[in-house]
Amino acid sequence: MATSSSTNFELDVADYIEEAFERCGLEVRTGYDLKTAKRSLNLMLAEWSNRGLNQWTIQQTSITMASGIAEYPAGTLTMTVGASGSFSVGETITGGTSGDTASITSLPSATTMAITIPSGTFTATETITGGTSSATTTVSAVVDLTNVQSTIDLLSVVVTRSSTDFSLNRISRDDYISIPNKATTGRPSQFFVDRQVTPILKVWPVPDKNTDIVKFDRLTRMDDADTYINTADLPFRFYPCLVAGLAYYISVKRAPDRIQFLKGIYEEEFNRAMTEDRDRASFLVVPAQSFLGNL
Repeated sequence: MATSSSTNFELDVADYIEEAFERCGLEVRTGYDLKTAKRSLNLMLAEWSNRGLNQWTIQQTSITMASGIAEYPAGTLTMTVGASGSFSVGETITGGTSGDTASITSLPSATTMAITIPSGTFTATETITGGTSSATTTVSAVVDLTNVQSTIDLLSVVVTRSSTDFSLNRISRDDYISIPNKATTGRPSQFFVDRQVTPILKVWPVPDKNTDIVKFDRLTRMDDADTYINTADLPFRFYPCLVAGLAYYISVKRAPDRIQFLKGIYEEEFNRAMTEDRDRASFLVVPAQSFLGNL
């Protein structure tokens, strides 16, 4: 008997909702059933962010630091301009925490360019000289903060100087505010994550070079379930957990007699999935020298 030779089983949002309703002893009958279930699904995905680390939502991001600038957005900013061709660009950005200048050269034949600027909400007017007509075009630039706002937390941070990575120690809000002179310059050795709606990475000492690159692993939020034909932004091993969780959430509203039963299944499935999602690196425990001296 031949196997399927297929490993592409995947559920869309409508499938998850149908399975969850069946576990509640119900059937999806109206458009409102779909609407309320999709809302519960998105709320549950938000709740997952409070339960700990999801390995598949880790993204590594790098930002070239600027001399004298201590605060950086915890993500990648994209500036969109309304022009095409091959350009040489000199650009001044105002707004945010201070007036800063970002230089960009060799803009390719595209309408989007990636830049790095300090944190904040920025507006810019940009003069581009060159292109196919050698004319001067003034366009408005828009900074997209969506990618930055998707950041939940930072896991680890290093700064690269002269091709060498140096680890930065994370400090608390109290430790950061207690630093006597926050304008001290040098190679950054500490960082603080200001977890606002738009997270901000603050480093100390303040960079003294324009060539340092800060690299960090950031934990990002999962994609929302926007339409019923969307698939879920998670690995296949979390499919049972997602269905069990959605069934529990729906039971709170539609099948109260099954709440405890479905909650138990959900927690068991979630714990099993999170155990499988762990980091498998070796862990070494070394006794302190002071402890050995007391033996």
